[in-house]
Amino acid sequence: MSDSKLEQNKQESQSSFMSRVIGVGFFGGLIWACFGFIAYYLNFSKVGPALVLAPWALGKWKSEWIGQLISILIIALLSILVAIAYRYAFAKIKSMWAGIIFGVALWGIVFFLLHPIFPGLEPMNTIGKNTITTTLCIYILYGVFVGYSISFEYSERHGQSQGNKESTQSS
Repeated sequence: MSDSKLEQNKQESQSSFMSRVIGVGFFGGLIWACFGFIAYYLNFSKVGPALVLAPWALGKWKSEWIGQLISILIIALLSILVAIAYRYAFAKIKSMWAGIIFGVALWGIVFFLLHPIFPGLEPMNTIGKNTITTTLCIYILYGVFVGYSISFEYSERHGQSQGNKESTQSS
């Protein structure tokens, strides 16, 4: 009886952990995309959240406020996938440096690897120091937010499951 109860608790813990990962991903994307829009609006960056719509949407609306708003929501949804990837790749690493490296890697993927699919994105040598610095900082902060939140939750749950195993073995 107790073995089936422990298995049920383990399944509930895994599903609730995944829901936490999804929540962290969504709100991390939402928060940091909003900061990206603020940086774009205040001319700290030439690149706003609407960059995500550039390959697919036609028309001028994508660079206006409605396009920026839709882009923020799309980024929040894409961020769920990024958080799930972080969960499976780096959740065991409870360090701020893992999040920083993750954020820099994401920035590199978007601005170098995916550069050809974004027609409005200028080359790195002409985009400007302000845009590079601002977007890199936002990506780093996003990586730290997502990474540290997921790693903290993982270590809390892992510590609780170890504590539960020790208490059931000693009784």
